Amino acid sequence: MAQVTRLKNLTMSYSDTGGSAPLVVLLHGWPQTSQCWEAVIPALAEDYRVVAPDLRGYGLTDKPRGGYDKKTMAQDVRQLVEHLGYSSFRLIGHDRGARVGHRFALDHPEMLTHLTLLDIAPTLYMHREGTTAMAQGYWHWFFHMQEDLPELLVGPRIDEYLRFFFERWTYQRARLEAVIPDYVRAFSRPGALRAGFDDYRAFELDVAHDGEDFDAGATVPLSVQVLWGDHGLVAGRDLVDIWKPFAPEAFGEPIPECGHFIPEEQPEILIGTLRSYLRR
Repeated sequence: MAQVTRLKNLTMSYSDTGGSAPLVVLLHGWPQTSQCWEAVIPALAEDYRVVAPDLRGYGLTDKPRGGYDKKTMAQDVRQLVEHLGYSSFRLIGHDRGARVGHRFALDHPEMLTHLTLLDIAPTLYMHREGTTAMAQGYWHWFFHMQEDLPELLVGPRIDEYLRFFFERWTYQRARLEAVIPDYVRAFSRPGALRAGFDDYRAFELDVAHDGEDFDAGATVPLSVQVLWGDHGLVAGRDLVDIWKPFAPEAFGEPIPECGHFIPEEQPEILIGTLRSYLRR
């Protein structure tokens, strides 16, 4: 059921299955909204209260000019969870939402019982260990960081631009075809393109925050489930090994026959894998 609540600095939209069961929060990535979890929510709702917000700047949530560093976005999530009356919960994040989840685990570890991160390597790892091949694969990061230019070039061609990623980042492409127009409409709303790019423009601040913690020896103090598509953005790498310096108890596996958009490409496999972890 769709809900809207006023947080300290913005109004946030979210779906909520309701009830008083243990809470699971699902965080989406770019270029998507909370809609990406539609195939996953009903199964998880059998055991949990499932809440899927539109993150700051996305979907029907406010699109302020600022606050897109992951520390602030994690604070948004904390305010939402506290508004719902919970002091602890399970968090599952995909893409940009997984980066918010990682930051949340560093800033508010006492609130998390479980953390699942889908198809990302740590932001600081991307910064410090980046290679030419990585830059070629993540060229959109550098483009999105530019001031004004992405809005100027993408604005008249939102459909074509988003389809570029949905076509190239997927393995089960047919499973996303029907929902692409919904994402195009979401990013056609006033301020939506700019806000999505601002998420990437926060990179320098995100790296500063993550680097300060990492260099001080701070890691995620819980068992972190790391999953990735075997045809996704990080295919060919062992993400568990990459995450170990940041989350020593990281574990996980690739999702077979899957690209980047795991919740929509392989929801059945994802649900089974999540259930075994969330019930621990």
